[in-house]
Amino acid sequence: MQKKNILKGVLFVGIGASIYGMLATFVKLAYQEGYTTSEVTTSQFILGLIGLLILNFIQTITSKKVLPSPTPKEIINLMLAGTSLGCTSLFYYIAVQYINVSIAIVLLMQSVWFSVVVESILTKKLPNTRKIVSVLIVLLGTVLATNLLHENLDLDWKGIFWGLMAAASYTLTMFTSNTLATHLPVFRKSIIMLCGGSVIVFGFLFFAQIGPLHFESLKSFYLNFTENTAHIHPFKYSILWTYGLVLSLFGTIIPPILFNIGFPNAGLGLGSIVSSLELPVSVTMAFVLLGEKVIFIQWVGIALILFAIVLMNLPRKGSRLSERS
Repeated sequence: MQKKNILKGVLFVGIGASIYGMLATFVKLAYQEGYTTSEVTTSQFILGLIGLLILNFIQTITSKKVLPSPTPKEIINLMLAGTSLGCTSLFYYIAVQYINVSIAIVLLMQSVWFSVVVESILTKKLPNTRKIVSVLIVLLGTVLATNLLHENLDLDWKGIFWGLMAAASYTLTMFTSNTLATHLPVFRKSIIMLCGGSVIVFGFLFFAQIGPLHFESLKSFYLNFTENTAHIHPFKYSILWTYGLVLSLFGTIIPPILFNIGFPNAGLGLGSIVSSLELPVSVTMAFVLLGEKVIFIQWVGIALILFAIVLMNLPRKGSRLSERS
């Protein structure tokens, strides 16, 4: 029975990570059809909220027991934590405006070693040797996966900047979602966090899409960073039933459900290893659907990053013996 649950957990986490890996490719396709970052993110969060509200309603009326409700303090904390969720989507989608999806996903995966640094700061302890080695492997893999050694490589610094910003906010999202209000049902917790993320996304919509009337200097600053994403024109509502529907399902609704079912069965260590499938899936999707060129040395770098994730999450011998006893 235990083996069956582990396999179930691995399957759910793997499917969730694979779906997440498809997101950036669909965002890039939306850009090619003339949609902007603000339209993509807004539609994803609006439809995601509607979908989660429906699922939460169904769960509430079908549950045989009274589901726990969040306290006012938990609502505030979850909404604050949810802002990092909005920032992750926003920064990541801006990044793919300037650089290839295969490069953007590698930058997002820098959250692997970002989390090691944050954990070390919070615990006030240096990481163990295995984690340090894993971080060094991730950095080496990143150099190869982004093809930084190529002499004629021309990477837009804006894409690199926003990709690293996405990794930083993603790291914060992982830490907060795993520690805050863990007793709440998945849908209720997700709705509150999504509301916090929506504040960031709708704020970006206001400045980038509608345009502030009396903040010309701020608008100028904004446009300098997102020159191709922030065009002042009416919101194209067709995004809601085209790419918005796909992105809300693949980015906001389905993966969190699969992760919340899969991680308790697979365990955090094994689940983290399986969730790294997001990296090769994203690169493969970009290669197949977008025609992005991915050379052999980049695949080597991706393999090194995956190896580092496995190495970092493998249980130590001592912990395994203690579990058996």
